[in-house]
Amino acid sequence: MLYFKLHQVSATMQGCSRKAYTTMQFIPQTLFQGPALEFDFPALQIGLAEYAEGPTGCTIFLFAERATTSVDIRGGGAGTINDHERNHAICFAGGSLAGLEVVSGVTAALWEQWGRPIGQYALVSGAIINDFRRRANSIYPDYTLGQAAVKAARTGYFPLGTRGAGRLAHCGGIFGTEKDEPSGQGGAFRQIGPTKLAVFTVVNAFGVILDRQGQVVRGNRDPQTGKRRHPLEEMEERLEQDRPIASPSGNTTLTLVVTNQQLSPVALRHLGRQVHTALGRAIYPFHTVQDGDVLYSVTTNAVENSTLNGVTLGMLASELAWDAVLASAPAHSSET
Repeated sequence: MLYFKLHQVSATMQGCSRKAYTTMQFIPQTLFQGPALEFDFPALQIGLAEYAEGPTGCTIFLFAERATTSVDIRGGGAGTINDHERNHAICFAGGSLAGLEVVSGVTAALWEQWGRPIGQYALVSGAIINDFRRRANSIYPDYTLGQAAVKAARTGYFPLGTRGAGRLAHCGGIFGTEKDEPSGQGGAFRQIGPTKLAVFTVVNAFGVILDRQGQVVRGNRDPQTGKRRHPLEEMEERLEQDRPIASPSGNTTLTLVVTNQQLSPVALRHLGRQVHTALGRAIYPFHTVQDGDVLYSVTTNAVENSTLNGVTLGMLASELAWDAVLASAPAHSSET
């Protein structure tokens, strides 16, 4: 068992009340098998922690030094906390608004690692997805899970698919949750000379995932036939037949673009906007009133590279972002 009872609880996990949850302590899971992105970015550490009983989880990104940050928020239902201009860490979590508690756990864990210096605190920002639709419990990523993710953080390794904050992520439920499919978290990395560039994303999108040929590879799947259809095609058919288009809510895509390239705050902000806009090629539709899309762009400002200007860097990051979205649903990842 991955949890132990502090008191006798008769309710089952799927149907127990919030009062029953308070009598249990869940043990974070921080070691995972399965597909992963391996990359070379020593100034960045990534930590994952999950509660299998949810299931739900968090993914945190730690920077060796306080890193310049810009945030681009779009869609109708974003959930964020802090939005600092410089950060020691960025947190992604499930659990909707309750999952923002992870940020407190990460902040405390970093302060503890530093020896609790008075007047010196970790700056941590975070964003959440709503992963409650697929489960009947209210377990969420909390303070303890954030601490566990910090302790488990490592360099150069990012699990793909239904892991971390993407543990119960789905996409493509435009015409009902029965047509959505498991997605998860994805990542991509590239180095150009001294410049390191990485994109990480958690896809819990209202829209479907499209490949580079414009074909639907995840989402809007007919549960009877297994066929995936482009949302525009199905929408037009429904309009012709005067069939209702009732769309579920509670969707979000969270993305982090991180580089070591020196960028001014203005250039960093435009990098984030460019990449966030370009993600609309990989997810369709995107930035809807049903989504809470958030993109953080971060630079450690460690290197100069005269061969890359802001536009070029944005183009490269945009392609990596598409790769990251496609990697969020690897065919051999665990599915729920």
